[in-house]
Amino acid sequence: MTSTGHPMVAHVQQVLRDAGVTGEVVHLAGSARTAQEAADALGVEVGAIASSLVFEVDGNPVLVLTSGAHRVDTAKVAGLLGVPELTKASAAFVREHTGQAIGGVAPVGHPEPIGTLVDITLARFPQVWAAAGHPHAVFPTSYDELLRITAGTAAEVDGD
Repeated sequence: MTSTGHPMVAHVQQVLRDAGVTGEVVHLAGSARTAQEAADALGVEVGAIASSLVFEVDGNPVLVLTSGAHRVDTAKVAGLLGVPELTKASAAFVREHTGQAIGGVAPVGHPEPIGTLVDITLARFPQVWAAAGHPHAVFPTSYDELLRITAGTAAEVDGD
């Protein structure tokens, strides 16, 4: 099944519409499983890609939307959350809590709300791109809109 007909993409698009997001889902011919693949396909800087990374804290998911230009400093994020450790979630854990597969996790559309941190680096870009529930689907948004639609918290999540 292509991303165009994928039920999760349709679900994410509806959640976005319901939240007042005007950007439409874009279906890419190639994969956007990585920030670099997405940036190349869209012709944008890799920093303008909002990568969705799911971590596990005491059996609960935490979503970190980070700029594709850097890696999440898990020790720093654990400190921000006041927990001793942040563990990268398994593929099964990600699917269980988001309903989506790694490489296509959207910031919205999950079965239950997930606590979300939004990388302040994304504020540097007037437009950012996030996954739309499938590795071949993305949507345009802004930093402020990501904060709003995820009920996220602005955070410095990289090690720089």
